[in-house]
Parts: sequence; structure tokens; C-alpha cells
Amino acid sequence: MANTFHLDVVSAEKQMFSGLVQKIQVSGSEGELGVFPGHAPLLTAIKPGMVRIVKEKGEEDFIYLSGGVLEVQPAMVTVLADTAIRGKDLDEARALEAKRKAEERLNGSHGDVDYAMASAELAKALAKLRVIELTKKAM
Repeated sequence: MANTFHLDVVSAEKQMFSGLVQKIQVSGSEGELGVFPGHAPLLTAIKPGMVRIVKEKGEEDFIYLSGGVLEVQPAMVTVLADTAIRGKDLDEARALEAKRKAEERLNGSHGDVDYAMASAELAKALAKLRVIELTKKAM
């Protein structure tokens, strides 16, 4: 069995990553999901979070995903993201401000729609901050 597989991470704007990897970790709709060589075929939704990529030679890369779809095939994995941003390209100050605003909206929300929207915005801001933190550690 091979110890790597091909990964493509693409968004509507551009291809973020294409190459051989040892494994990935992604935030699936049902929780955290690890994909290793030989993983069973799978198609699942991705929630706001990140894809942690361990490249062929062991280097790590982190990409923020606002959501999308993960497709696993025997020798290839594809991440189709709504929005994808490399960890090094995220703006920490903007993410902190988005977190603050979402928390304010949560505290002052009146109704289910406001609460759901504020919760989603908070999840995205927290995911961005986590990717920033992990990217800093990996450097």
C-alpha cells in the first residue's frame, strides 16, 4: 500500500494545493476527520474550519475553509471549498474584529435567525484564528 495520496484543494477563486501528501485532517459536518492512504471512498460536507495537510516529506500546511465538500477516492482526495485561504495569508486583526462583532451579535440577538447567523460568523472567525495559531507554530 502506498504511503501517500494525491490531494487537490480548490476554491471558486483558485487552486490552493495540489500534490502528494501523507495525510490530511479536515472539519467534516460530523466532526474532525483524518484521511490517510487507503481510506475508504467518502463524500461529505465540510464545515468552517481548516484542512491540515502533512505533505510528502512531513512538512505541514494549514488552509482555512469556509465550508465545502470533501471527496475521497482510493488514490486521490479533493477538497472543493467555498472559500479557501492559506494560514499565512489570514489577517489576525480582522479575524479578531469579526469574532468580537459576532459575539456582540450573539449577546444582543433577538430571534433564531439572528442567533444562527451570529453563530455561523463566530464559528468562521474562531476557525480563522485557529488556522493563524497553527500556522505560526509550524513556522
